[in-house]
Amino acid sequence: MQEKVFAFLGDARHHAGVQRIDTHAASVFLADDRALKIKRAIRFPFLDYSTLDKRKAACEEEIKVNRPFAPQIYRRVVPITQAADGQLSVDGPGTPVEYAVEMTRFDERKTVDHLARDGALDGRLVDAMADAIAAAHRVAPAVPADPWLQSVPKLIDDNSTAMRAAGGFAADDIDELGTASHAAFSRLRPLLEQRGRTGFVRRCHGDLHLANIVVIDEKPVLFDAIEFDEKIASIDVLYDLAFVLMDLLHYGQQAAANALLNRYLSVTGRENLEALATLPLLMSIRAAIRAQVLLARAHRTGADGTGASRDARAYFDLAKRLIHPRRPILVALGGLSGTGKSAVARAIASDLPPEPGAIILRSDVLRKQMFGVGLEEKLPESAYGPEVGHQVYETLTRQAGGVLSQGHSVIADAVFARASERAAILDVAWRSHIRFIGLFLVADLETRQKRISRRMRDASDATIEIARLQEDYDVGAIDWAIIDASGTLEETVSACRSRIAAFEAD
Repeated sequence: MQEKVFAFLGDARHHAGVQRIDTHAASVFLADDRALKIKRAIRFPFLDYSTLDKRKAACEEEIKVNRPFAPQIYRRVVPITQAADGQLSVDGPGTPVEYAVEMTRFDERKTVDHLARDGALDGRLVDAMADAIAAAHRVAPAVPADPWLQSVPKLIDDNSTAMRAAGGFAADDIDELGTASHAAFSRLRPLLEQRGRTGFVRRCHGDLHLANIVVIDEKPVLFDAIEFDEKIASIDVLYDLAFVLMDLLHYGQQAAANALLNRYLSVTGRENLEALATLPLLMSIRAAIRAQVLLARAHRTGADGTGASRDARAYFDLAKRLIHPRRPILVALGGLSGTGKSAVARAIASDLPPEPGAIILRSDVLRKQMFGVGLEEKLPESAYGPEVGHQVYETLTRQAGGVLSQGHSVIADAVFARASERAAILDVAWRSHIRFIGLFLVADLETRQKRISRRMRDASDATIEIARLQEDYDVGAIDWAIIDASGTLEETVSACRSRIAAFEAD
């Protein structure tokens, strides 16, 4: 009967201009402003759509799970009915013979995988994606952590088994990835257990790759969350985040991945910052899952050498690369207000190891977090007194040491006008046995004031008057590299990159 339903929904005589999209578990029929998604009558170890009642229940669960993410997309569960004369219709008279999730159709070209492939990811969209993911995680209910923790070794083994069975990758490479992944999990398990105890294992989206994020009315919308097995989506929030970060890396969007990670960390708080050590493993597992799924699809359809097979290889190579992160470095970016420190930090952060790049610790952001206000909310003058400033720099150095200890590079973005502040951040690198690069940006007062006057939606509260007062600072002898920042941002970024490359070559 299901094939008869598919033929009816795909018949242009009944549904003008209809398009059909098939996945491993569903068939979607697009016509006019509506999409009808039918669960295929299949049974896998992880899902069972083999009966009509089970498919109806799965449709109802999909609506329940996805409406909080995408209320503008998910409408209702609709029956496909058969009349006494055998005629099929959508929500018509007769007996239900199939059920569909009815959705509002969106522009398929606006899913983020298409935008990433075209290079069309601007900073505002990336920030909005991070905010949407953080908002979803904020309201996701906490669940028991043990099932998630117990599932991780099985995920690793299942990936290896599936890839060996598909036969597309060298057995030694598969074994090495599995061994390295198990070793990483053993090392990180106490941290993941602690996160489970403190509520960071939640009922998440569960399938947050770029094709499941769409831009509607210039805003990112998460859709197609996992509904068929609550256990698969009951995970650490960073494992949910890891999928989108990994997928951005796959599409060559390193800068976007870095910006999304930094934005997410800035709005979700210290606890996620203290769990960065888990990201290489979590991203690698996500990449390996995509590799084995695409490899199986390529073999099932006889598509060796085509897009699915090439993508499978790219994901596998990414999984191998991510599980062996490169050694981090510490870059300190100093300079008076308006020299462009934060813009430079954002531009160079994705250059630094390991993927997706450095964590930016910005004094302006830390100050806002200290006072519990929004990043763009203006603080009173009292928040900029000497004692508060001392606390901000103490927090900056402490967090920098914590991030470095987890294997991630840091860019410390602050004025660093005092020799004691510069010495303190250098000491973090020495104590961590990490390479240190200090860059101090300089520009004339007129340039700095013009830049400050053009700022919009920024964490900094600096004004043109503050810029003038800073001219009287006695910064002392600066033994960092002095960078002329009076030109364009591109020129300043190029100069900073040249200095970093020179330091690394020594």
